[in-house]
Amino acid sequence: MALEGLRAWKRIFWRQILLALGLLGLFLYGLPKFRHLETFIPMGVCPSATVSLLRDNFTGALRPWARPEVLTCTPWGAPIIWDGTFDPDVAQQEASQQNLTIGLTVFAVGRYLEKYLERFLETAEQHFMVGQRVVYYVFTERPGAVPRVALGPDRRLRVERVVRERRWQDVSMARMRTLHAALGGWLGREAHFVFCMDIDQHFSGAFGPEALAESVAQLHSWHYHWPRWLLPFERDARSAAALTWGEGDFYYHAAVFGGSVAALRGLTAHCALGLAWDRARGLEARWHDESHLNKFFWLHKPAKVLSPEFCWSPNIGPRAEIRRPRLLWAPKEYRLLRD
Repeated sequence: MALEGLRAWKRIFWRQILLALGLLGLFLYGLPKFRHLETFIPMGVCPSATVSLLRDNFTGALRPWARPEVLTCTPWGAPIIWDGTFDPDVAQQEASQQNLTIGLTVFAVGRYLEKYLERFLETAEQHFMVGQRVVYYVFTERPGAVPRVALGPDRRLRVERVVRERRWQDVSMARMRTLHAALGGWLGREAHFVFCMDIDQHFSGAFGPEALAESVAQLHSWHYHWPRWLLPFERDARSAAALTWGEGDFYYHAAVFGGSVAALRGLTAHCALGLAWDRARGLEARWHDESHLNKFFWLHKPAKVLSPEFCWSPNIGPRAEIRRPRLLWAPKEYRLLRD
């Protein structure tokens, strides 16, 4: 009888484990209704002492109290920028007074060029750093195929030829090496601040000087509510990108990162060296250059973090805290674009 009771208990135990794993799988990857459960996970609250000290070189005194439903600062005192926490007019004035040139880099390789580049540039003209001096830098293996887009005053487009990698993963990982070289050359001499973005997205709202800082990281729209133990950091201890279970602050999206030329030189050097280290050992981090970017920002905390409003996935659906998306992910047609 005792043996039968033990077996019955084991069956119940494992059924509960399987049920929990099934629900977790649906929550992470499945039905949209399950995804909405994450809105009940608290994001945390900024300490009152930190709130009173939140300032920024481009936005002046921030207004974190205007968004009490979201986390507006990091544990190290950097602001997390949400709609309503800054005055866009102050940001515009500060940037204009500093007479800045802002670079925006994008890689348009293979079929991604025809599919996404024109809309990316056209919407950037409408929303990216409007009123500022901007230079777009397009890296592609086919410069002659880059579309002609009407540019406003003080806005230029430069095209740089790159070699197309054999695999899409290699395209993603090679950009850190390419960016590091460009930041040490003509790009670094021409721009004061630079944003590096993925091409498969488009601007939908004002992306202005409020986003500028010495180093800028982007909260990943699919992971900003998750507890740290669920975040998809690289866990293979052999990889240069590895983080242990007690490490990591937030999960950052490699689709948007930026900062000063000097700061980005450090970031791209770290990621390029980490990628080379892994490749020499036959390793590849789970999320490629994004895994190494997350390792860098764990070691070197960003001076500013952008909320998911600055890079949002429509597939998640509406969220009350996402008031005004700045960038929207385009549909991911991997089978068409990556073969």
